[in-house]
Amino acid sequence: MSGHGDNKKPGSKIAGSGCEVLLPFHERKPLKEIAKSIITTYRPAIWSRFMKAVRDYRLVDEGDKIAVAVSGGKDSTLMAKLFQELHLHGKVKFQLEFIAMDPGYHPSIRQLLTANCNYLEIPLHLFESRIFDIVDAVARDYPCYMCAKMRRGALYAKAQELGCNKLALGHHYNDVIETTLLNLLYAGSFKTMLPKLKSLNFAGLELIRPLYYIEEETITDFTKKNGLQPINCACTVAAHKTAGKRSEIKEIIRGLKKNSKGAEKSIFRAAHNVQLDCIVGWQEKGKKYSYLDFYEVE
Repeated sequence: MSGHGDNKKPGSKIAGSGCEVLLPFHERKPLKEIAKSIITTYRPAIWSRFMKAVRDYRLVDEGDKIAVAVSGGKDSTLMAKLFQELHLHGKVKFQLEFIAMDPGYHPSIRQLLTANCNYLEIPLHLFESRIFDIVDAVARDYPCYMCAKMRRGALYAKAQELGCNKLALGHHYNDVIETTLLNLLYAGSFKTMLPKLKSLNFAGLELIRPLYYIEEETITDFTKKNGLQPINCACTVAAHKTAGKRSEIKEIIRGLKKNSKGAEKSIFRAAHNVQLDCIVGWQEKGKKYSYLDFYEVE
């Protein structure tokens, strides 16, 4: 099906790619079982949380045309299936386009991406860019930030080309927590990952994150139990580099959870419960403010 064969063990690496995939293919469950598990076995942890994010943050509106970005990883693959279920069973009428970008994948990675989507009946608009080559040439020491920014721009452009008004990305609950701590500990600012925001460079486009309430551990469990084979890492630039600050943040969170089971939830909720009366300074639309600007002398 993908050219990798059925004799490889789960977790084997594709030569030259630095990427681990879950093999073999014959362990995958039938597509109907996979789809059904979303609204049965994983209803509380996945489907209900997906729908809660859609409702709480008003992510899907009547008449939307949503570009769902599919990287081939576990998060975006689940997101694609969730949108298919919502489109099939939801009351709000909207359109879907599934887009995937090849930034310079190893050929076997591209083949795995298309094979997985074909099996899951996710109709892809697969387009090419040479982002890996560009990033490798100009940002060899710190490639991830530039790569992410360029990939986001390419996805926005494709969504706009297809006439979409929204672009859905697969960031989940743990991504939100990690981003909050990254900014706090390494950037010296309190800033989190928003569930939706309007694009500054692509008029009429809005980014949405419908996995906002779904925990990574649940996504991993769903993926393994259904025998899916997502791409865990497809970067040819940073495949042999350290994961950087995000891996350090993951370790910090693991340490916090040993002493407090509610640590993650508290970090997540902090961005929803900012006490402006106790903030020394902040920025809004590029302008800096101090609490002294509003301090009343008695």
